[in-house]
Amino acid sequence: MNWRLLRFVLVGVFAAAAGGEGPEALGQTRAAHIGYVYPAGGQRGTTVEVCLGGQFLDGASAAHFTAFGIKATVVEHFKPLTQAQFARLREELDELLSRRAAALKVQRNPAQQGKRETKAAAKETSSDNKKTDGDSVKPAPVWTEKDDQRINEIRKQLATFVRRPANPAIAELVTLKVEIASDAPVGGTEIRLITSSGMSNPMVFHVGVLPETVQKRASIQENPKFAERAFENRRAAPSQEISVSLPAALNGQIMPGEVDRYRFSAKKGQRITADAYCRRLIPYLADAVPGWFQATLTLYDAHGKELVYVDDYRFSPDPVVLFEIPADGEYVLEIKDAIYRGREDFVYRILIGELPFITSVFPLGGPAGNPGSVVLEGWNLPRAELALDAGLPPGTHLITVTDDEHRVSNAVPISIDTLPERLEREPNDDAQKAQPLALPMIVNGRILEGNDRDVFSFVGRKGQKIVVDVNARRLGSPLDSLVRVTDAAGNRIASNDDYEDKSVGLLTHHADSYLQVELPADGTYYVWLSDSQSHGGPAYAYRLRVSEPRPDFAVRVAPASLRIRSGTWIPVSVYAARRDGFDGEILLRPKDFPPGWSLSGARIPAGKSEVRMALTGPAPSEKQTPMPLSFEAVARVGDQEIVRPVTPADDMMQAFAYRHLVPCETMIAMVDGTVRGSIRLDAKTPVRIVPGKETAVRFITGFGGGLPRAEIELAEGPEGVTLKTVNNTRMGIEVVIAADAAQVKPGTTGNLIFGLTPKSFLAGKRNANAGGAVVASLPAVPFEVVAP
Repeated sequence: MNWRLLRFVLVGVFAAAAGGEGPEALGQTRAAHIGYVYPAGGQRGTTVEVCLGGQFLDGASAAHFTAFGIKATVVEHFKPLTQAQFARLREELDELLSRRAAALKVQRNPAQQGKRETKAAAKETSSDNKKTDGDSVKPAPVWTEKDDQRINEIRKQLATFVRRPANPAIAELVTLKVEIASDAPVGGTEIRLITSSGMSNPMVFHVGVLPETVQKRASIQENPKFAERAFENRRAAPSQEISVSLPAALNGQIMPGEVDRYRFSAKKGQRITADAYCRRLIPYLADAVPGWFQATLTLYDAHGKELVYVDDYRFSPDPVVLFEIPADGEYVLEIKDAIYRGREDFVYRILIGELPFITSVFPLGGPAGNPGSVVLEGWNLPRAELALDAGLPPGTHLITVTDDEHRVSNAVPISIDTLPERLEREPNDDAQKAQPLALPMIVNGRILEGNDRDVFSFVGRKGQKIVVDVNARRLGSPLDSLVRVTDAAGNRIASNDDYEDKSVGLLTHHADSYLQVELPADGTYYVWLSDSQSHGGPAYAYRLRVSEPRPDFAVRVAPASLRIRSGTWIPVSVYAARRDGFDGEILLRPKDFPPGWSLSGARIPAGKSEVRMALTGPAPSEKQTPMPLSFEAVARVGDQEIVRPVTPADDMMQAFAYRHLVPCETMIAMVDGTVRGSIRLDAKTPVRIVPGKETAVRFITGFGGGLPRAEIELAEGPEGVTLKTVNNTRMGIEVVIAADAAQVKPGTTGNLIFGLTPKSFLAGKRNANAGGAVVASLPAVPFEVVAP
């Protein structure tokens, strides 16, 4: 094909993605990634040094926070040496040491140096200097203070060399100076690092009001023997105790075999809470089992007697200590990993003191427009009841309470819905005492004892479809629900224990129940609800929905950080969690998009739960600033149009195998580059693909600039569809695809993504650094396979 037709896209695209300028840099397209932030928070009105550990962080220039009042300056970037860099530094060091030795030798024998200078002067005055035979006279070696500094610099760099870094994904370090304004919002915000290869993934950074204690930053990278020694003795001696005054925020990292201890004074009757943020900081570790830092907290008295040991809080892996002090004195709080693992990304942040902590709320939500109030249970709470905001839209929301010292409690979720609601009424533990419901209805109730069961009745008709949905674990309740539906004679119609809700990316144990049943006859039916583990208590609350199906959906888009080269498209993944049997088409559209932004292939076909679409941005301004983007999803159910917000997410791996869509606060994109022109699809959509035949898809292009080489490939499409040729046309390019009649089935729908991948500028071969990575794409092409 004529590559000049694509040069408007390719000039600078691959070099920018690589963080370099020449053709040798093409293809180095790895995105910046941060694996941890330490410390993971700071106090309002202070300046704190923060370290970000990650990979591909070259050119780190700034950090972006989603909350206002936080400003960061890049102080330093540390990157481990490669084997080649190590060898070059060793050679330079040897040359410097040799020159220093020569200079010292001259200093010790000035007479010899005088003879050399006389001989050199004689040669300079010789009329036949160019023809003079004999040895040339080398100038005396000179040694300066700058040379000494260079030797020290090289030795420091060589001391950090590790032949095979234990954790390459977090081996690079960027140090920030973070200034937190006194009016910055309290709570978690997102931090992203801006580098030459783009913007990193988001990580959590907490802003608090408590005094901060920060342990010295730990690093296997800077001390590679640390890990070896620790693993030789898994139960290493605890680190030195740190004395703190309560309340406080305690920040640290747990390294292999390490234990951190904090000593504090407390008085009898104080209700102390110690809430450890570990997994809430880093939800999933790709290369660790069970996939997160499994912290434990132990509280000791001054004599070393164990008072409390916790390794979780209900179903959450993050432990919480709730303890009333029995006597005046000193106490010690200890944190470690449950099986003595550790490394730099085993980061923790403990909030300890007489702090407000919510253990449960009831009910777990309310109706939209008039949600009422909830009763609070917990420790050190400033109030026993909290009125919910009448303006809360349907969905899940987080609530907190703040005490007189402006200290904010933990956040707990509540749900707002549009259906009628009522409270459970006891006694209702058998069919004779069943609480009658007029459908549709949401019931707010609690399993108060281990043998408690709540029974509800409703009247149904033959063929009617009924949904029974328990929302408890997703709202922080420890209830592990079990539901069953019976007829009037007690015959079981359906039952369910656990149902996986794919829209909840932070749950690994899906304990809520869901079932959909078609009633076999007219009559009265019963819903039985209990805890499958025979547990119960005031915290075991639930929201039970009994209704006909309410077709609905939730949509996620990933990744949450994007870098787009001006004039190009970038593929993003869209996921739909379909509910109550909804199977229709879902359209995505921008919500409050700035001018110049556009979507291609922005639909999830009927029956599908995942699709790739493409996004492009406007020409960049002189100052490229992070831009928040938001979408909404639209679908029709009968005569009704349903509009739902699209939640940005990061696709994270857990324990080598499992993947989770972890919701993020916002999607942030940056546009840069000086590419002129645009590219758009020149076809009616969806493009109709006929099995056994070839189909041409045309794109209109603009051009200008230099000419790196690249290739187009079919990066996303149904099995059996292949790219045949790429041809130039008068207006742009034509991509011809073929559909294998034996593999491609009529009715298949989706998007075709044609990726642009770099090739070596000189050799005409794919750059080994690129690995075939798609760094840009053509607009997404919606398609539909039709019968011949």
